[in-house]
Amino acid sequence: MTTTTTTRLPGNVSMGLARGRVEILQFFRQRDAVVFTFAFPAFLMAMLGLIFTEPHPGTPVSLRLVLAASIIAYGIVSTAFMSTGIGVAVDRDDGTLKRLRGTPVTATAYLLGKLMLVVVVTLGEVALLLTVAVLAFGLELPTDPGRWATFAWLLVLSTTSCTLLGIGFSALARSARSATAVMNVPAVALGFVSGIFVHILALPDAMVTVASFFPLKWMGQGFRAVFLPDTMAAFERARSWELGRVAIVLGVWTVMGLALCLATFRWRERRRG
Repeated sequence: MTTTTTTRLPGNVSMGLARGRVEILQFFRQRDAVVFTFAFPAFLMAMLGLIFTEPHPGTPVSLRLVLAASIIAYGIVSTAFMSTGIGVAVDRDDGTLKRLRGTPVTATAYLLGKLMLVVVVTLGEVALLLTVAVLAFGLELPTDPGRWATFAWLLVLSTTSCTLLGIGFSALARSARSATAVMNVPAVALGFVSGIFVHILALPDAMVTVASFFPLKWMGQGFRAVFLPDTMAAFERARSWELGRVAIVLGVWTVMGLALCLATFRWRERRRG
């Protein structure tokens, strides 16, 4: 009588954690990628802070503090949307995904690994941006626990939605070379029309209307609500922080990002005609 022994494969969570550790180690071994990923949003914050030194019209709050709070949202887009989308496109182009498909690693585990990397890098990016804003521009961190609670759910929804959208958008890149343009162009364009690089009251109504369909505008508005005085809400388009609407919009984009991932994720690169 023979006894058959079956080996149970690890689950998606354990495989995802293992894959995440690999992703983190690979990322921090690429020094140029580490420096660019962390330094670019901080560089933008520093440059805009040096340019816009005057007070916001009608308030004693410096305009550079308004932009500094907004750029935290762009930092998350940089680490979660752009870097993730480019990373998935590179993995697909150089055959990493094709090789992983021949292993027990599932698509869910692979995506969990990417999300784990994004969480680590995003936390570092946000910490760096807050450090620059506090030390260079005098941003005062909130003491109200309610604001930090808002910061927490805003960070979770922003990171999750941008990561899922980045993975979904990576399918548009036909190669690793084109991935940078595919991911950067919409992010930079939305940065201008969403009131991230320019105060939102200075933008035409048509631009703001377009930006309102996308998450970056609401992310910037949410972070301004966390780090700016409540009196600054009067200078938003709706004369309010609209935190309820911020949560709804980011929640909807999270669901849409997940649907986009499920519809577009593929293990192989496209055939080139």
